Amino acid sequence: MPEAEKKIIAVIGGSAPTSKEAKLAEQVGQELAKHGAVLICGGLGGVMEAACRGARAEGGLTIGILPGENPKLANPYVEIPIATGIGYARNAVVVKSAQAVIAVGGSYGTLTEIGYALQSGLPLIGLNTWTIFRNAKQDKSIIPAESPAEAVRLAIELADD
Repeated sequence: MPEAEKKIIAVIGGSAPTSKEAKLAEQVGQELAKHGAVLICGGLGGVMEAACRGARAEGGLTIGILPGENPKLANPYVEIPIATGIGYARNAVVVKSAQAVIAVGGSYGTLTEIGYALQSGLPLIGLNTWTIFRNAKQDKSIIPAESPAEAVRLAIELADD
């Protein structure tokens, strides 16, 4: 696939995932690579590392947007580390650089990225992640996926819209 046509999909999630979330993230990375998509993430451990590990195992391209100034602090599966020196503000860069976002598990940092994605109108697919309620009713902005394959399929399809 020509580079210009590659989809850039963000994978977001916590730095201390459950074993289930780490496995889901790794499978998401594998599926993204199989579909020729570029994986962008926060570049550190946890869900980010698991997703990058999966993508690299399938020959995929991984980009890590790091909070600090040292690119050597990226997880070992990040092919292109981008050191920002902007701390958690890098969460906006991760999301804004993508055409769709897949959230796997996550803590409050992930919730900020979810907010950026929703505010930007980006497709947001969720695997074992946050549920949002507004006025005591569930907000359906996060599209639930039952599997990593479904999450990736939805992200790639919706990235075109």
